[in-house]
Formats: sequence, C-alpha cells, structure tokens
Amino acid sequence: MNESFLQFIWKHGLFDSRNLHTSDGQPVKVLSRGVINQDAGPDFFNARIQIGRTVWAGNVEIHLRASDWSRHQHQLDAAYDNVILHVVGQDDQKVLNSKGQIVPGIALHYDRSLEQNYSELMKAGGWIACGDQFHQIELLSLQIWFHGLMVERLQQKTDEIVQRLEQNNNDWNETFYQFLARNFGFKTNALPFELLSRSLPLHIAEKHKDSLFQLEALFFGTAGLLNEELIGDDYFLSLRKEYSFLYRKYHLKPVPAHFWKFLRLRPVNFPTVRIAQFARLFHQSVSLFSRLIEMKELCDIKRLYTVQPSEYWSSHYRFNKASTESPKHLGTDAFNNIVINTFVPFLFVYGEYYKKQELKDLALDFLEKVPAERNSVIEHWGELGVPVRSAFDSQALIQLKNNYCNPRKCLDCQVGTKLVSGKRNL
Repeated sequence: MNESFLQFIWKHGLFDSRNLHTSDGQPVKVLSRGVINQDAGPDFFNARIQIGRTVWAGNVEIHLRASDWSRHQHQLDAAYDNVILHVVGQDDQKVLNSKGQIVPGIALHYDRSLEQNYSELMKAGGWIACGDQFHQIELLSLQIWFHGLMVERLQQKTDEIVQRLEQNNNDWNETFYQFLARNFGFKTNALPFELLSRSLPLHIAEKHKDSLFQLEALFFGTAGLLNEELIGDDYFLSLRKEYSFLYRKYHLKPVPAHFWKFLRLRPVNFPTVRIAQFARLFHQSVSLFSRLIEMKELCDIKRLYTVQPSEYWSSHYRFNKASTESPKHLGTDAFNNIVINTFVPFLFVYGEYYKKQELKDLALDFLEKVPAERNSVIEHWGELGVPVRSAFDSQALIQLKNNYCNPRKCLDCQVGTKLVSGKRNL
C-alpha cells in the first residue's frame, strides 16, 4: 500500500463508512469526500464531514501513517490549517496544525482484496499492466471515456500553442506559421523545420509570396541547404545567388545544414521535398490561418493543401541529383497528420480563447472524419480488441498509453479503477 492507493480508496469511497470514529472516539460521518487536488497543499478540497454533532467544511489530508504529518512538517504550514480531517492507514499519533489545534484523524478500513488487485497490476509485465485483464472491461463503456482523453490530449497540445502565442505577442498568424512548418517536418525533421520558421519570420516571407522562386530561395537558404555544395545545376546556383542577396538584405541566420535528416526516410519525405511543398503552399495561399478558421469542410481545406512543388522537383528529391520524374504532391497521410497535429489543436485553442464553441466542436468533428493513425501503439490496442474508428479514437488511445499506461497511473485510469475496485463496467 502507498499513499496514492489510500487516496484512491478515499476518492472512490471504497472504505467501510458504517462505523467511523476519530482517534478520540467521536463518531464521523462523511457527507462529501471533496475534490482531489492535483497541486501543492491538502489532498482533497471542499469536503464536508460531520464529527459528533458538528458539520465541518474544509480540506482532507491523507497519509499512510498519522506521523507522516509531522514528517512532512505540516504542523509548520498554515496552508494545512483548514484541514478538517486527517485520513490515515495507521493512526500512530495525534497531530497539530500551525495554531496548535488538534486535527481530527481516522484510520480507514477496507476490503484487503483491493490491495491484492492493485498489487497484481503494479507487478504485471507486458505492453500495459492490465493487458491480461483488459478483456474484462466493457469496450463500449471505454469509448465513452475517449472524449475525456481526447480533450485532455488537446489541452496538452494547446498549452504549447498558448505559450508560443505569448512569445509571439499574441500573433496568431506567426504562431500558426511556426507550428505548421514544424508539422511539415513530421517527426524526423520537426526541430529543424521549426528553427527554419523562427529564423525566417513570417513578415519577411510574406513580402515575397508572389514569387515562388524567391520563396524557395528564402526557405532553402535559411534552411542552410544552399551552402552544402560549391557547384551545382543551374537551378541550385540561381537559388543560391538569389538567397545571397536576400540574406544580406534581411540579415538572416541560416539553420545549420547538418540538422536535417535524410537517412532512413523515403525520398518523398526528404526535407528538400517538404520545404519545396511548403514554399508552394505559401505561394498559392493567402492568410493560411484565417482561411482555416473560416472553412467548415475538411475537403475544402484538403484542396487548399493539395500542393505540387515547382517543376524542378518533379525530377529531383535532392539538389543536383536528377531522378525519374514523378509527382511530389502532399499525400493523404501527410495531410491527415497535419490535420491531427496542427489544424485541430489550433481550431480548439482559438475557439477556447475567443469563446467560440462551434470551432471547438469543429475540431473534434475533423478528428472523427480523419482515419486513425497507423502505428505500433494503435496496432497493440487493436490486438486487445479495441475498435479504432477514426483519429478521434486513436488520439484518445495514444493519450491513454502515454499518460496512464506508461507511467503506471492505473489508479487515475478508469480501466485501472474498475479492475482494482472489482467493478468491470465503466
């Protein structure tokens, strides 16, 4: 047993409440267990406890042993003066608050099978702790939890957007430009793509958006990819000459070329191809972020992002190395990835920021219309029998795996809660 387990018992009311008494024999009746506190301070806020004939409203602190109160020096902290009940596994001493007042305490009694259930989860191996028991959970009920997991995942993504907005003086267009660029790098080249967008501010790129050639010179030059070789074909040399002028004009600082990764990537995913696609998108579209929040249909956004790089790239994957001619348009999988990781979070946070519920609903609707991601995490969930209908489901399951299963936060997970408590229906 640990303190988290005891908090779990209290939170879900899994203790014997029929004959509760304080350490000095006063009868206790729990009217409300309160709300768990995820930050510093007492463990549960706003509880209502009847002790004797008096009803108290305040906070609850939980420890394995009553003596942990002194060990944590709560008797010196005024933040714990409003604790109305000290809940413990072992009542080994009386405790005082910073005012010298006795804090009433009770020892919890519960079915020890709960400890056994929890112990089995914590000792289990496998891909997830509950893998061998997962089939006991009603999957239809599990999907009801997906909405909460999805919103939780979106909140984490939007927190990062809000932080960047503050850095960019609440400039939504600049912030969207930076996140979109990062997403064009996907996982392998996300960092250098983001550095590229921050080294080449939006207002500079916008001055040259009518010229695809100048945009390519700016993007490839600032990416550091025009200095890899001293000689090259005519297009490469022309871009380098153009960038040399723009570099001096705007005092640009290129990204180190070695940041870009080509190894083990399919040629169509080479950063050179992605940069060329990004330049074309920027060239053919006006106010990308404004267009996004105005569009209500995913198919309309997809038409906007169906881009084909300049002619040079139809026969190249890298500079100065001709290849068999083939189209280099942004594929469906790549577009879906951008929807999931850029469009949806931005719609959600913009809707939250300006109190536009319709945009938050639209973000979730887009996730329902995009196919589920294909990766090892989703494959494992499929092997456990979990139906994954769309990106909404796959994102929720990724959140579940990363934030609950991996750190073994089974007591915070609705699946773990039911397995420990013995109630298999969510």
